[in-house]
Amino acid sequence: MNIVVTLVIVLVIIGLVLFFKVKGRNNPIKRGGLGIITPVLFLLVMFSLSISQLRHIPGEPFHLPAYWEILIATLLGTLFGVIMLTQTSYEIRADGLIYSKPNKTFKYVIITIIIIRIALSQYFKSMDYIEFTVLTMVLAFLYICVWRIGSYLKFRKLYLRSGLAETK
Repeated sequence: MNIVVTLVIVLVIIGLVLFFKVKGRNNPIKRGGLGIITPVLFLLVMFSLSISQLRHIPGEPFHLPAYWEILIATLLGTLFGVIMLTQTSYEIRADGLIYSKPNKTFKYVIITIIIIRIALSQYFKSMDYIEFTVLTMVLAFLYICVWRIGSYLKFRKLYLRSGLAETK
């Protein structure tokens, strides 16, 4: 039953990501691109609250995973973020506004990354619950940070080069 719930959650996440990506393709990026970077701020708050809750589980002492495990999660998160970043680009269209550039392989990349994450999750289920949760959060936070901050920098470069910053 647990695997079914996980698969449903994964399918919902994939569906939402693809929905917002397709929806955003037809709308220009507004507010100087701040919407690109806001998920990082939300994740920071969410993960801070999660760590706080993990520290107060009755009967479970809080401890961080081994340094080498955190290092591997960091490297994998950074790798996933760089892969996502290579699939993200922006363009200036005829109306002079900046849009997310359509990418035919994006959906395959996001599905592959999520499948890899699920496989890693299943492989490391024998770990302590707190260690596993912390490693998963490190991996997710880093790949989203690398992807979103890198995307924001790509957007700002195009934004400043296009002259849209001076017209505001």
